Amino acid sequence: MVYLSRIYTKTGDQGDTGLGDGSRVAKDHPRVAAYGSVDELNAVLGLLLAFQPEAGEAGLLRGIQNDLFDVGADLCVPQTSPEKPGERLRVRPEQAARLEAAIDRLNAGLTPLTSFVLPGGRPAAAWCHLARTVCRRAERDVVTLARTEPINPAIIIYLNRLSDFLFVLARVYNDQSKGDVLWVPGQSMTGAP
Repeated sequence: MVYLSRIYTKTGDQGDTGLGDGSRVAKDHPRVAAYGSVDELNAVLGLLLAFQPEAGEAGLLRGIQNDLFDVGADLCVPQTSPEKPGERLRVRPEQAARLEAAIDRLNAGLTPLTSFVLPGGRPAAAWCHLARTVCRRAERDVVTLARTEPINPAIIIYLNRLSDFLFVLARVYNDQSKGDVLWVPGQSMTGAP
């Protein structure tokens, strides 16, 4: 259980922040950027749930929000920290497997794509597309971190699957893909509506 007795500590007032292992890094460190992007993604999912509670899959989305806290906790404690049994939370492959099962279940009811989908459509779908792009950025930030420090590889897999899930969910929210607006290559060049 996490207990927060104070919200501000003043320890980061000089531009650094504490990691889960007690070490300190600059607030623009790639590790902080990575878990910051994951936090932003979680906030976008919260907006989706707040504005579109009737959209469906709310329980699954709440579970994903919890998973994203797991991702943030995993990123907050460097892989090189001394291991203490029971103290560390690491993302597990089963979390990505749950997303794969959800993708397969939801995608089975969708019309096969004949082109790329333009982001938008119904409000819930638009929020999913925004979340998907934030997820892709979080994935890129984690990959950037992984180039310089060891990370749990399950994080990258999870974020990659999550962006796929959010794409499929956007199609579901667009009336089982009937409301998708497909990309028409070169349409803007011809002036056609």
